[in-house]
Amino acid sequence: MKHTLPDGLQLYYELHGDVNATQAIVFLNGLSQSTAAWGGLVPVLGKKYRLVLIDLLFQGQSDAAPKHRSFEGHAADVADLLKTLDLPDTLLAGISYGGAVAQRFLVNYPDLAQAGALLSTFPYKDAFFDAIGYSWEAALKAGGYPLMLDVMLPTVLGRSYFLNPIITIENLKNAKTTQSPTPEKILNLTQATKESSNYLEELKKVEVPVLVVQGEEDYLCTIEMGKAMYQALPNAKLEILPNVGHTLNLECIPDLIQLLDTFATKARQTV
Repeated sequence: MKHTLPDGLQLYYELHGDVNATQAIVFLNGLSQSTAAWGGLVPVLGKKYRLVLIDLLFQGQSDAAPKHRSFEGHAADVADLLKTLDLPDTLLAGISYGGAVAQRFLVNYPDLAQAGALLSTFPYKDAFFDAIGYSWEAALKAGGYPLMLDVMLPTVLGRSYFLNPIITIENLKNAKTTQSPTPEKILNLTQATKESSNYLEELKKVEVPVLVVQGEEDYLCTIEMGKAMYQALPNAKLEILPNVGHTLNLECIPDLIQLLDTFATKARQTV
C-alpha cells in the first residue's frame, strides 16, 4: 500500500496479521533493508498482533525525496502514516537505522506508541562507528552496492553467523544484490546518520516502556551503546544476545520473536 505524505511523496507500507488483535507492532528497517527483512517474523507474530511494515523514504518501494531526510523527518513521515491507520495499542520496533528513527518517534510523538523496541541501534556515534560508515560509503562509490555489501557483511553479521550461516553468504549476497537500493538512495540515507548527534539526553523524555536489544558480536552498534540507551531511558529493559551480530532480524529470528512477544504482553499489562 502507499500513503501520501504532506509533501506528496509516497510511503510504502504493508499490513499483516490479525485484524482483530488488541496490539500492533510497527517495524522500521535497517539502512539497506526493505519490508522483506521482517519476513521471518511475520508468520508467527501475525497470529497474535496487527503488523505494519514500513519502507522509509529511499528504501524499498517508497519514493526518493529530492533531498535527504533527517531521522526527525523520517519519524514525522511514520507519524503521518500511523495517524491514518486505525491501530490498537502499538509497539514501535526499529532496527539499526530504523532504530534511530524510532528513538526520535518515541520522543516527538509520545501519543502514537505505547511501547518501543530499539534493536541493534545507536544513540550516539564514536570514531570506530564513523570509520565503518566511511568504509561502506567508499566501497559504494568505488564499486556500487555489490562491493559495499562485501565490505558491510563482516560488520553487520556476527562471527558466529559466518561459521554457521542460516542462509549461505553467497546466497545472501545474491538476494541482497537483486533487491539493492541505488547508490544515490543509500547515500541520501547515510546523510541522516552523518548529521545525527548524541541523542541520550533526549531519550530521558521517553515515558513508555522500551526494550533495548543488542547482539554480543555487534561491532557497529555495540553493547556499550545499548547500555547507554538503557540507562538513559526511564522505563527500559536491556537484552544482550550471545553469539549474535547486528542483523537480529536474520541471525536470531526465534529469539527476537520471543523477546518482542514477551515484552509486548508485559507492556500492555502496565498501560
